[in-house]
Amino acid sequence: MTQKILTTENVHLYYGKKEALHGINLDFNKNDITALIGPSGSGKSTYLRALNRMHDLTDYVTVNGTFMFNGNDIYAPNTDTVALRQKIGMVFQQPNPFPFSIYDNVAFGVRTAGKKSKAELDEIVEKSLKQAAIWDEVKDNLHKSALSISGGQQQRVSIARALATNPEILLLDEPTAALDPGSASKVENTMMQLRDQLTMIIVTHSMAQASRISDKTAFFMDGELVEFNHTKKIFLDPDKQETQDYISGRFG
Repeated sequence: MTQKILTTENVHLYYGKKEALHGINLDFNKNDITALIGPSGSGKSTYLRALNRMHDLTDYVTVNGTFMFNGNDIYAPNTDTVALRQKIGMVFQQPNPFPFSIYDNVAFGVRTAGKKSKAELDEIVEKSLKQAAIWDEVKDNLHKSALSISGGQQQRVSIARALATNPEILLLDEPTAALDPGSASKVENTMMQLRDQLTMIIVTHSMAQASRISDKTAFFMDGELVEFNHTKKIFLDPDKQETQDYISGRFG
């Protein structure tokens, strides 16, 4: 039986007075990969960042609606946003390792959450890098700067850093857009290997990527959720003409 891990209802988001999201209703099942697709400016990244309160960092953004994660209100006044972002981790479009060693990058969130022994940290770093499918490439250079490795490797280290805090959901905002095809393929493979361990929500401009890796697909346009369904249905037999037009490349 499928289990809902995250539900969002009637989500409205404003940049100042400009409404960017118009009442989004979207639920996510545990261990699904959901792709958010749509043209630039359609609201998909804006929506994604609302799921772990990234907009809290911007003064002029107002978020309304209901966001329930495992039955708890994400936007409740007593929510610990640091703890929330450890459980709902995020990977950005540009690889963003911190300017220190690969080891310290991966251990960063765990150290922030509280002291761990060196042995515990070693174990978490190794496990996370293995989950991100990059351990074999970096295991002999863990104390080398994370900025000295390739962009594709940096992105997988960024994924390992997000995995180290043992998240239940991973948000990925166009995680392969800045990478060459070979590196993008490795990041995709990493996601496929993680699908049994956590829930993933990915914003992507690549129709091929969405069709390859996701279980469900949500199509956004002009701040509206136009259609949400199983990926195969969205790509082969969408209910809405706008979805068909976007997928077939008539606009976007």
